[in-house]
Amino acid sequence: MRVGLLTREYPPDVYGGAGVHVEFLARELARLVDLDVHCWGEGRADGVLRHRSWSVLDGANDALRTFSVDLAMTAALEGRELVHSHTWYANLGGHLAKLLYGIPHVVTAHSLEPLRPWKAEQLGGGYALSGWAERTAVESADAVVAVSGAMREDILGCYPAIDASRVHVVHNGIDTALYRPDPGTDALDRIGLDRSRPYVLFVGRITRQKGVPHLLRAVRDIDPAVQVVLCAGAPDTPEIDREFRDLYAGLSRAREGVHWIPRMLPRPEVIQLLTHAAVFVCPSVYEPLGIVNLEAMACGTPVVASRVGGIPEVVADGATGVLVTRTEGADEEFEAGLTRALDSVLGDPETARRMGEAGRERAVEEFGWDAVARRTVRLYEEILKQA
Repeated sequence: MRVGLLTREYPPDVYGGAGVHVEFLARELARLVDLDVHCWGEGRADGVLRHRSWSVLDGANDALRTFSVDLAMTAALEGRELVHSHTWYANLGGHLAKLLYGIPHVVTAHSLEPLRPWKAEQLGGGYALSGWAERTAVESADAVVAVSGAMREDILGCYPAIDASRVHVVHNGIDTALYRPDPGTDALDRIGLDRSRPYVLFVGRITRQKGVPHLLRAVRDIDPAVQVVLCAGAPDTPEIDREFRDLYAGLSRAREGVHWIPRMLPRPEVIQLLTHAAVFVCPSVYEPLGIVNLEAMACGTPVVASRVGGIPEVVADGATGVLVTRTEGADEEFEAGLTRALDSVLGDPETARRMGEAGRERAVEEFGWDAVARRTVRLYEEILKQA
């Protein structure tokens, strides 16, 4: 079976959960099918073809630049039997390949443009284009993969024209041989953490979706003995970057032990930080699943997270962490809930230890990438039989 996998992110250029998903899914799929990966960048090696936006569009709206990459991907897909695209950045390329070559198109939805209105800050009028590309691809796809049950409901709610039988749930996965507790502490020492004091950890992009401003306000009031570590970069817009910096400066004045790491750390360093954190926190306002919560659990760390999207399908409330309910328009209540949840975990180390152990066990038993790849290939086979 000759499959083309389309994505914006691919190593070494991975900055979000969708990129992590594609990286590990591609590794496992390559053992099962003849796989070509098409991503952004330049060059070709070992079944990975990188495509850059057209130079004539340098400085143009990001959506137009994205479409030029999609056209280049489409042209390179001749001879594939099936194409599988991830995120709106690649969906149009998959849709055009379906039309041009008469091959099935599978879409994996990691998030949905109608549920991310703040993206208009980043894309301007390009947000209408990104929404059009996603809608066109999703409604025409032979199958749509939702990374959680909650995501499936969102897909059917946003795009009611889709036949529900074409939307399949295949959860994100985690490599539990790679993400596992690491007793090393050299990364902590380089950052300057006080190893005698516990710390709360956040890892993610500075976006509206990830809820970082809520977190910065919530941790002002947690136990003053606790450190706060923010692995936070890649702001979506200058406006949210300024908002983050202002809140960070205020937090740093209000308490000691606040550490901001604005660059993307190597994976081994992130694993060390996850391992030694007293608690990992995910304050997202929208999250189809949240791979980073799985990464924390696989490293044996309890999680405090928003009760949104697919997160409750990963974090077992009271068993592997604590979920905090978020109601639209009730930001102060949500932030107070985050504060209480963090303090409850930080104040009971024995329960936190049990949650971390249960989280590791859940990650190993239920979210292996090999199983995700096998389920994905079975879906490919079903679609090709129907084609």
